Amino acid sequence: MNISPEVKNAILQGKPVVALESTIISHGMPWPQNVETAKEVEAVVRQHGAIPATIAILKGVPTIGLTDIELEYVGKTPNVAKVSRRDLPYILSQKLDGATTVASTMILAEKAGIKIFATGGIGGVHRGAETTFDISADLTELSKTNVAVVCAGVKSILDIGLTLEYLETQGVPVVGFGTMDFPAFYTQKSGFRADFRLNTPREVAEMLQEKWIFGLKGGAIIANPIPDEFAMPQEEIDQAIAAALQEANTKGIKGKDVTPFLLSKIKELTAGRSLASNIALIKNNAKVAAQIAVEYFNRIVI
Repeated sequence: MNISPEVKNAILQGKPVVALESTIISHGMPWPQNVETAKEVEAVVRQHGAIPATIAILKGVPTIGLTDIELEYVGKTPNVAKVSRRDLPYILSQKLDGATTVASTMILAEKAGIKIFATGGIGGVHRGAETTFDISADLTELSKTNVAVVCAGVKSILDIGLTLEYLETQGVPVVGFGTMDFPAFYTQKSGFRADFRLNTPREVAEMLQEKWIFGLKGGAIIANPIPDEFAMPQEEIDQAIAAALQEANTKGIKGKDVTPFLLSKIKELTAGRSLASNIALIKNNAKVAAQIAVEYFNRIVI
């Protein structure tokens, strides 16, 4: 792996580091907002006392801590592959460029020694999965990789209830940060409950240390609701999701192409408001992740 000097030194010195994914840059937002947002998210991590480590695969090399030039490259280069666990061996062996999903970011973060990861929302069980079996590899990765994921819940385009059931089966703690209401990405409430509530970064850090010291493999979800001023009206987002899902079905869009299509369509249907919410929640997650990382590394470093 290629680890940037700043990130490598921080890891060696036991300083707080926050991993960031790159699928958001290549598949989640249009140019130039994707790269602008990536840089702003890194700045938020720094403002709250941690070192950002955006992760991608460049010419077959896992790269931990992208430079500004590398961020621009990932954001502007067409056909950068969307890489999950399944795709890693192929992308590495063929020396291709890849943007990392939640699952592959977790894998590479753990290999680099990074424990805390901030993203927008994790993947999950897709609607209709009882017939399609379309379940994100993010969920199984959370059951075996020791990285905590700070997110705004799961994307509301998914079946949230089934996703939480699957996580329970996999033994993944779902923690509401300051709430027992499990958030649904664009909205603060999904109608479902988190497993536990923790109110401060210190409490989260203590829970993670107890989990890993005890030898319980796997990560945890720290579900951090979107700030109230950026949350979208439930009815509006539900209507947009329903319309986007119908169009995806009509066009036969499946697999890992579903989420980028739906997010793009929802942005169109909400006249860009969903993108503004997306950016706001990612920054909010980066802040909380940095605060947790600081508390974690002020204690026992595992």
